[in-house]
Amino acid sequence: MSNDDASLGSTIRAWRDRLRPVAAGLPARRSRRAAGLRREELADLAGISVDYLTRMEQGRSTSPSEQVVASLARALQLNVAERDHLYRLAGLAVPAHNAISDHIPPGVQRVLTGLGHTAAAVFAADWQLLWWNRGWAALVGDPTPIPPGQRNFARDTFPVRPDASRLRGWPVATSDTAATEVAVASDLRRATGRFPADPRLAALIADLLRGNRRFAELWAQGAVGTHREDSKTIHHPSVGPVDVTCDVLTDGDLELKIVVLSAAPSSEDETRLQLALVTGGGQVQDVAR
Repeated sequence: MSNDDASLGSTIRAWRDRLRPVAAGLPARRSRRAAGLRREELADLAGISVDYLTRMEQGRSTSPSEQVVASLARALQLNVAERDHLYRLAGLAVPAHNAISDHIPPGVQRVLTGLGHTAAAVFAADWQLLWWNRGWAALVGDPTPIPPGQRNFARDTFPVRPDASRLRGWPVATSDTAATEVAVASDLRRATGRFPADPRLAALIADLLRGNRRFAELWAQGAVGTHREDSKTIHHPSVGPVDVTCDVLTDGDLELKIVVLSAAPSSEDETRLQLALVTGGGQVQDVAR
């Protein structure tokens, strides 16, 4: 293999060529000439421009940001070794294995793709939003306008400013706000035990302690726990109020949080939810946008 074949651009092209559209959650089309992803498809999945991806693949842009590399690794469904290799090719430090990971492993990505017409999102261990599907954007509202660094459910739960950006595009009422606050605060404390040296987690907690009195009160209690489920009412602008159950599934050592919203079977809420998914639109996105 020549040096050119092992370059950043050539490696990205090789990984793009091997990923089948169906595995990436895209519809199969008989007219396709290549088995892998088209360049514009990968760009859309990674949340970057086609022009930027073209320049990377052609070797005209060889120093992408850490955020872009992380997004490409998720979109290409790389395993951890491949992700680390991509970081090295981009001249970046490989993410520490004792730090919070923003990587979504291929197995988890396949599960997410298989969820189909469901509202789902993935958060990191510090509740940083990493990925959401079209159903999530359609039901809750598209988080794309929010700056990536502010897409955090803990910040949403404990705002530090009255004008802070909210992850939800329209009003969402929680059935037991106090219980949710306790669960999120105790889950963050648990994360500090799992990732004690993570700078992003430390900065988040320091910011919440300074800016939100309720969080400071809960943090002082020292509770350790997890946030597993919740009940919410989404006041959707097109279909009206939708009562949903929010289930939080955790993925092993990475502590990824897979959040799925669902309604009671055969209920009016399920009908409204399905209608919202059909009419709401939205795009698959992740942290790079």
